[in-house]
Amino acid sequence: MAYRLGAIRRYPVKSMQGEVLDEAVLGPGGLEGDRAFALIDAEDGKVATAKHPRKWGSLLNFRARTLEPGLVEITLPGGRSVRSDAPDVDQALSAAVGRAAHLTSEPPAGSVFEEVWPDIEGLAPEDVITATSIGTEDSGERISQFGVSMAASGGTFVDAFPLHLITTSTLARLSELNPASAFDVRRYRPNFLIETDGPAAFLENDWAGQRLMGTGGIGMKVTIPAMRCVMTTLAQPELAADRDTLRTVATHNRIEVPGLGLWACAGAYAEVVGEGRLAAGQELELT
Repeated sequence: MAYRLGAIRRYPVKSMQGEVLDEAVLGPGGLEGDRAFALIDAEDGKVATAKHPRKWGSLLNFRARTLEPGLVEITLPGGRSVRSDAPDVDQALSAAVGRAAHLTSEPPAGSVFEEVWPDIEGLAPEDVITATSIGTEDSGERISQFGVSMAASGGTFVDAFPLHLITTSTLARLSELNPASAFDVRRYRPNFLIETDGPAAFLENDWAGQRLMGTGGIGMKVTIPAMRCVMTTLAQPELAADRDTLRTVATHNRIEVPGLGLWACAGAYAEVVGEGRLAAGQELELT
């Protein structure tokens, strides 16, 4: 079955807005330059992520773009831009986010991040939430702690697997189920938006173990469905906060992730099986 690579998205700094690319290189660790940098909390040494909205939700109002490998430019909410090699970059970012932090491209040993579980039924197995819980917010919502790059080779700040994709069919199906909410691709922060011509459906549910391949043996292997979190509900430029977007996923696509239990899922994770350059608009064969 052939599909189109509709868009390529890269996020040079974890939890910030990223960049839409005409083409990009798949390297051994994923999309080159993706989640290459992150802020580290100066107080506890944890990786900053909007998955803990009270602390870091404002990062979604920052924008990052790659200038060259290992060098990014970050535009702050007020419009000022600062480069990752600027001597005052940590001071500027800390002031803008309202919390002391430093920018790094080197994941510290044992890197962890925090994730808040919104009060939505069916997001994740209760035993997983209980086993990883480290406290609660004032709202009573629980906070979990996870390791960074749990199923990746390391060297970047991805949460789990190196690559993340979602189809237009999944976004269309969610919109059918809840027309009042905006199921914009930007909420899900995929590396690849896969364009499909078929009916609205959660196609990726059945893709685990299959490959999406371009010409010359360049492509990826789909691993597991993508489990969704509070980050998809948060406000960001041009998108309002909306917990019903996540509630819709939890109500209508709660599926078994092999070895991990039932999760609210939309999209899928993947790993690189063929390195090289991919271009937006090209055909990808699902095999």
